[in-house]
Amino acid sequence: MPLSIAIVGSGPAGFYTADALMRKCPECEINFIERLPSPYGLIRGGVAPDHQTTKKIAKKYERTALTDHVNFYGNVELNRDISLDELTNIYDAVVLAVGAPNDKKLTLPGSDKYGVFGSAAFVGWYNGHPDFRELDPDLNIDAAVVIGNGNVAIDVARVLVRSPEGLAKSDVPDHVATRISASPITDVYMCGRRGPADAKFTNVELREIRNLRYTIPMVKAAQLPDDVDTASEELGSREQRLRARNLQSFREYSKFTGNEKPKRMHFEFFASPVEILGGERVEGLRLERTRVVDGQAQGTGEIFDIKCGLVVAAIGYRSDPINGAPYDKARGIIPNTEGRVSEGLYAVGWIKRGPSGVISSNRPDGEIVAGFIHDDFQNSGGEKAGQSGLEKLLKERGVRWVSFADWQKLEALELENAQGPAPRKKFVTVKEMLSALDG
Repeated sequence: MPLSIAIVGSGPAGFYTADALMRKCPECEINFIERLPSPYGLIRGGVAPDHQTTKKIAKKYERTALTDHVNFYGNVELNRDISLDELTNIYDAVVLAVGAPNDKKLTLPGSDKYGVFGSAAFVGWYNGHPDFRELDPDLNIDAAVVIGNGNVAIDVARVLVRSPEGLAKSDVPDHVATRISASPITDVYMCGRRGPADAKFTNVELREIRNLRYTIPMVKAAQLPDDVDTASEELGSREQRLRARNLQSFREYSKFTGNEKPKRMHFEFFASPVEILGGERVEGLRLERTRVVDGQAQGTGEIFDIKCGLVVAAIGYRSDPINGAPYDKARGIIPNTEGRVSEGLYAVGWIKRGPSGVISSNRPDGEIVAGFIHDDFQNSGGEKAGQSGLEKLLKERGVRWVSFADWQKLEALELENAQGPAPRKKFVTVKEMLSALDG
């Protein structure tokens, strides 16, 4: 019998693992178990909708999904439709690639007010993720604050000030584009505890801001260092080059007055959030000025407020525990040794190492785990039912799964329904997807 492998989750980590397995174990049977009817994880629901070039990696994943011995079971949720124990009984090997789909909790006083959102939820909302269809941010505001100095933060800020023309070229759902385009927002602030040299923006993302139609980037010249801090021996040459390019961009932005365009994106460094102000709704954010001492941001006691009606916290993500698997609550991961969890059970991606890196950072995880599986089973071969066992169980429970051929039908409808320059018109609820498939 061929070796049967279940990969739970069909985002980048899962697809890189499948690709590596096809090379190391070419006769193995690979089944993706995905809780949504749609594949690709953060490529579909997390990458900024105005960054369509980045999303083209999905075409590579599609080729993997269409390979013989690879099958997709969408709309099948772990712990709802099938348990981990059942999967390990059905498959020779199970790989957990479920990512870190939830926001790290913001613990500031006032963080329970209406108008405070985590970036996972907010990004999911403007990407048409079914989990966040009912999110209801009030964008009838003048200003917003994004807490964070990384690419997710700058994506959120950029989408909030995108022109209607810019949104029209993206796959932002209609209900989101309508709300953003109608918003009177003129100012978005990005706040970080450290200085500009420590900001984690890629330079491509940073330089994109100056080309926005209605928005000018703003940086306080006094917050910029004279040169790149190269005192730390821990900084590699690549990191130093990134810092130098970013600082060059910030210096260019510090020359703008804010009157060049009707909207402004403010980079606010050395600013640590203290409290969210307002009654039931957000009315502002209180911050404390910081200075960096020996690599640590320390408060100076200087307090200032930013008036705003929306706060989005881009401070990190977390994974949920999985019944039947160990869980490190402090780190938010499944404890593992280079991806090996226990006999026949493995982990890749963010559930393995925490939420860090870019899309391609998941590739080594897949290579390592594929190597483990090859070595662990090279002398035994497949011994469990695999795909036939899964389908038997799902049929007995009346679970309506979505095959990859079904997904292709949904995608064809999304492409067909696109209007103007938009690449697609997304289905944004599971009910819509299943109704479309069932006619």
